Amino acid sequence: MRTNELMLYRNMEHGDILLDMTFLMENYENEYYNREDLQSLLFECVNELLEIAVRHGFEGNLWHAYLTFLLANHENAYSTSCEIVGQVGGSINQIVLHDFEVLKELFDFDFGPMQKALDAECFAILLDYQNEDAAGKVFNKRIRDRICGLSRSLGKAAGAEEFGDCLTRFYQEFGVGKLGLHKAFRVEHPEGEAARIVPISNIAHVRLDDLVGYETAKKKLIDNTRAFVEGRRANNCLLYGDAGTGKSSSIKAILNMYYGQGLRMIELYKHQFRDLNDVIAQIKNRNYKFIIYMDDLSFEEFETEYKYLKAVIEGGLEKKPENVLIYATSNRRHLIRETFRDKADRDEELHTNDTVQEKLSLVARFGVTIYYGSPDKKEFQEIVRTLARTNGIDMPEETLLLEANRWELSHGGLSGRTAQQFIDYLSGTDAGNHVKGSKV
Repeated sequence: MRTNELMLYRNMEHGDILLDMTFLMENYENEYYNREDLQSLLFECVNELLEIAVRHGFEGNLWHAYLTFLLANHENAYSTSCEIVGQVGGSINQIVLHDFEVLKELFDFDFGPMQKALDAECFAILLDYQNEDAAGKVFNKRIRDRICGLSRSLGKAAGAEEFGDCLTRFYQEFGVGKLGLHKAFRVEHPEGEAARIVPISNIAHVRLDDLVGYETAKKKLIDNTRAFVEGRRANNCLLYGDAGTGKSSSIKAILNMYYGQGLRMIELYKHQFRDLNDVIAQIKNRNYKFIIYMDDLSFEEFETEYKYLKAVIEGGLEKKPENVLIYATSNRRHLIRETFRDKADRDEELHTNDTVQEKLSLVARFGVTIYYGSPDKKEFQEIVRTLARTNGIDMPEETLLLEANRWELSHGGLSGRTAQQFIDYLSGTDAGNHVKGSKV
């Protein structure tokens, strides 16, 4: 096999199995090597292929699925150029075609003689593996289906050019690597290592239509995000207002809405602001659009991290990349807590306006601010009615609203979150179905 000739698809993560399998393909009939050692190496590869299959939910031809997994995750000059934008021009296409020829040979390898020579007939099970769990621990079902679908297409490809066309279309439609296959990410910073962007596998599939009301707020958020993903000018965005009004849900919903157009989201917490420059450095040259998401952003008087964030957002020497925006939610309009003592302190200062501007300057970095206020009684009841219909709650409207009013008095007051908790309570008990035949 010619894996040593690969030019772009080299040094792939999880590529040890490929190296071992290539060695076996070339040497399973070589009398120089001990047959038992070769057999043992094969079974080690079988074990590792099975472990990957279970973790990721793969099925079918596990050899093809494994190779496809490598190709879908490998970020190189070709794959990262093709993500979202598709086929690129230039000499790189001649180079990558050579790699595709080698990779196609790996897909087409006949394992029959190797199985017989090494007395490993059980290997055939891996070529038609049945997996009961459609989603693994690493990939959710959506990602797993994409990998398995690409695996089947590459396996059926008539030659290197068709093989390359299939893979390039995949890069264009879904991207490459963890940033292509996943929607959302968190940041981890192990001690002694650089900050890492880590995928979040399972995200609630929230839609903006699920949030009742707030039409003006939702339109403002959609308009800004659409401009961003379409490559037009857009602003950092602050969603502020009362607790439980749907600010965080709106951010999640906007990700689900524009993920297919290349939008990705990275969640960052206040204690991680020092990692912000490292995170931006890792994503600034990719073809995706990134929202760095900060939930429940606020600062106490003694906290000074906001000064660092201010400089990173706007004010440092390095220009913020055009493919990065910051979206934040907060219960505070000005993000930084102010007290009556602040006023007394300012009265003693010679330049009181400087103190005020220092505390207001962070929110000024957000070009779009969107207010989410608590609903009044009528709006709260409409939210309850809508959620009840969506969840199939079987209860007369008068009883439903009476129970909802009682619930909100002891569970946090009027808010969308309180309404959702009430409906969740009804859905999880017999209370929502104790009156039959009277649909809301």
